[in-house]
Amino acid sequence: MTAEHVFHRSTMACPPVAISGEGIFVIDAEGRRYIDACGGAAVSCLGHSHPNVVAAIAEQAARLEYVHTGFFTTEAAEELADVIAEMSPGSLSRVWFTSSGSEAIEAALKLARQYHLERGDTGRNRVIARRQSYHGNTLGALAVGGSAWRREPYQPLLIDVALVDPCFEYRFAEPGESPEDYGRRAADAVDQEILRLGPDSVIAFVAETVVGATAGAVPPVGDYLKQVRSICDRHGVLLILDEVMSGAGRTGSFLACDQDGVVPDIVTLGKGLGGGYQPIGALICTDEVYDTVARGSGALKHGQTYNAHPVGCAAALAVQRVIRQGSLMERVQIAGTRLMALLCDRFGDHPNVGDIRGRGLLQAIELVADRSTKSPFSPELALHQRAKADAFERGLLIYPGGGTIDGRLGDHILLAPPYNVTDDELDMIVSLLGETFDAILPT
Repeated sequence: MTAEHVFHRSTMACPPVAISGEGIFVIDAEGRRYIDACGGAAVSCLGHSHPNVVAAIAEQAARLEYVHTGFFTTEAAEELADVIAEMSPGSLSRVWFTSSGSEAIEAALKLARQYHLERGDTGRNRVIARRQSYHGNTLGALAVGGSAWRREPYQPLLIDVALVDPCFEYRFAEPGESPEDYGRRAADAVDQEILRLGPDSVIAFVAETVVGATAGAVPPVGDYLKQVRSICDRHGVLLILDEVMSGAGRTGSFLACDQDGVVPDIVTLGKGLGGGYQPIGALICTDEVYDTVARGSGALKHGQTYNAHPVGCAAALAVQRVIRQGSLMERVQIAGTRLMALLCDRFGDHPNVGDIRGRGLLQAIELVADRSTKSPFSPELALHQRAKADAFERGLLIYPGGGTIDGRLGDHILLAPPYNVTDDELDMIVSLLGETFDAILPT
């Protein structure tokens, strides 16, 4: 097989050719098997080649492969929306389907702006988001993301978004500060920024419920999200939660925010919604947001060719049915507890492991040069990339991240195995990761 025309992520080398998948394993052209401990980018929630999903895709493609949503809806889209609405808390009941998480964020930003316009509140034109966040790579999504190295080349093209500090206890809590006090202080930063900009100018506050790729599985602490919800309500600001990575069961409930007792105005999904079997994302909004548009102009002034793609919706519907029928969200909770225990047992006293954190089957290890001071390794070492390369050679796929602290400093390793991961597979993941740490870490 030649490798001459694909524009790969890196122009320095051509990656191995993946031929097939089997459960938690990816198999390359040489027959080598890799344990997919990260689901690519926390995508493959059922592993690979699940027969129920494969059959659903084939059946839908044979029956109807595509229609434009300007002309038709489909059974797959309607049934999937019903399932999503049933599993979502509060009045989150209206679903707009996209082809990716980035597209879902773009749609959410447009819907939030249009919501205010429909109410005659035309002065709202600012968005607040958080540093060390990631919301996607399209320009609107990149603008509300706080990933410094991703933003930097395209800064002149990005809309002006106000960024506040994240809720990142390990890195930003003061010595002796309780989780509750720190969570309150982190939420106050949102309130202060709204007041600085002028409450009548702010469209929405955007945040990942559990921070994913940029900082590594960082959950909120204390009543942070409840306080943010109250702040947004007080100022008439919409709350948009990004659950592209943490939602669709990844943290043990369909929406991660359900565990925090918070209902956002808009939430975005992707990745685990379709499990990688087809590209699909979604926006879910409350009845109030939907009804405001319905009573006003009557249409979201947005749309893309592959909105609610029938095969994508059929695949996601099959994935969600497998999850529900197999009680896999409960399995995520059990397996997540076991994974955390295994990681703490193997690495809890490691001199170069500063923090082990996460929720459900979205967990991360932050690497440090010195545990007592939390000082990071020099970014020139690119330790996270060395970990990825070493683990790959051992047949383990992990999701590394650099710039964990501020976009430049810090290294972490993210793990996101499938919801149906077995205990033996969790043991293998931690064992192989231990071999990698033994090989690359200085102490």
